[in-house]
Amino acid sequence: MTAKAGSRPLLVATPSWRLKLVAAGLVALALIAAGRLVQLHLFEADFLRHQGDVRTLRTEPIPAHRGRILDRHGEPLAVSSLVATLWANPRQLDLSAESLAQLAGLLGEPVAQLQSRIERFSQREFMYLRRQVTPDLAAQVMALNLPGIYMMDEYRRFYPSGEVAAHLVGFTNVDEQGQEGLELAWEHWLSASAGRQRVLKDLRGRSIRHLGVIAPPRPGQDLRLSLDLRLQYIAYRELKAVVDQHQAVSASMILLDARTGEVLAMVNQPASNPNNRARLDIASLRNRALVDQVEPGSVIKPLSVAVALESGVFSAEDLIDTSPGMIRLAGQTIRDFRNYGELTPEGIITHSSNVGVTRMILELPDEMLVNYYDALGFGRATGTGFPGEASGVLPGNFGITRITRATLSYGYGLSVTLGQLAQAYMVLADQGRLHPLSLMPVTEPQTTQVFSPEIAQQVVEMMERATQPGGTGTRAAIPGYRVAGKTGTVHKLGAEGYRSGDYIATFAGIAPVSDPRLVAVVMVDSPRGQEYFGGEVAAPVFSRVVGHALRLLEVPPDALN
Repeated sequence: MTAKAGSRPLLVATPSWRLKLVAAGLVALALIAAGRLVQLHLFEADFLRHQGDVRTLRTEPIPAHRGRILDRHGEPLAVSSLVATLWANPRQLDLSAESLAQLAGLLGEPVAQLQSRIERFSQREFMYLRRQVTPDLAAQVMALNLPGIYMMDEYRRFYPSGEVAAHLVGFTNVDEQGQEGLELAWEHWLSASAGRQRVLKDLRGRSIRHLGVIAPPRPGQDLRLSLDLRLQYIAYRELKAVVDQHQAVSASMILLDARTGEVLAMVNQPASNPNNRARLDIASLRNRALVDQVEPGSVIKPLSVAVALESGVFSAEDLIDTSPGMIRLAGQTIRDFRNYGELTPEGIITHSSNVGVTRMILELPDEMLVNYYDALGFGRATGTGFPGEASGVLPGNFGITRITRATLSYGYGLSVTLGQLAQAYMVLADQGRLHPLSLMPVTEPQTTQVFSPEIAQQVVEMMERATQPGGTGTRAAIPGYRVAGKTGTVHKLGAEGYRSGDYIATFAGIAPVSDPRLVAVVMVDSPRGQEYFGGEVAAPVFSRVVGHALRLLEVPPDALN
């Protein structure tokens, strides 16, 4: 039947099966969704929780500072300061020309070079932009708000005394691992262990919440040295001045406490500032005082005289004939500066007579001199534990000849370090007792008796004459104090023997004679010009440094004793 014109259209009823089909579909979707929810909550909850944690939870290091190195009074020689390190995720970086130029400008790096570095790490998620920068620079970089750039805290090593104590303290690398000196020797003591913490981050890598410490950081332990920074500065200043004045190749000095063996100052020239890593000169950081070996020359004569007196064959009053100022042994001639005639042991030291000390030693049993040199510490390390410390060279007794014994008596034919020489002089200063050298404070000195106290005192008083008018070390004198010492001027050994006109100037001394407190040895390598003797070049350094040290340590002048 057709609808009439103007009438409403008839409604056609929807088949019931369609309604049932839609309802069934909706129920099925609901069941699927419910099943999925059940699956996610009951069976995949751990997996999903882990995936969420991977994207938002991070385990980050907690930096810990390296132990400080301090002088005996607590003055810092090496410290670690908190700095910032900038790093990036190359996959997240915005490499547009504008942002790259801004970043390169702050980092002080050419744009092309920075872009090349980023491209090289493009398949990784980590690269350093700049390590250990100032907090101000780090803040400027982070203020750019560039995606993929992050900042973390690190520690950097600083040396407040600069090059003054660099040879002894040493230095670390950028990761604060000891590379030289005491930084290396005491790495196990100074090094720190970073901690670990868990943090919650957003998708841009920003920390939102601190969730707790997994492992606390363990800072390194402080290391206190026997060094007195006041005396170190004085010795550094005087040694630098003498190198400049005499245009020397290098110089070294050691100042010891005569009662304990503690090193109060140890300086070398040339030097380098470990704070300036870009211009770090490794050769200038070599601790020549403990690493370099030289023939000691005439500074060893007081020790040879002490051996002769200790043997009982000679006494302090004996006269030794040095005429005619020379002696021939095995086809070689040993000479004095001039013919001194008959000399007492004191005269042999005062005039630095090669012939006199040779005649004394040749009267002793063949093995005696080498045995005493060994007891004085020559031929083995001093016990400081400093990395690379040399042992020196001491000939053995087997097959030793008369000419060898003779040359050993006045300081040729053996090699020693400045530390060994200072240690041997300390035996004379402390009543014949040998102390191991120590770079750390000493509470209970460990000693070995080498000479009798009477012989040691006799030789010290003989050396005092060498610093008085008529002796070779008059420039070592210190007003108000009695000083004992011995000069040395050694020909340097080259590839073809001893080099003419090339010397090492040395002075070793003790002060005050009345109650020895300090031992010091100064060595200047290859001084140029008209002055090159130990008494002209090295003795004045001893006088100035030890004079200041005696006053700083409040040692009463002899005139007031």
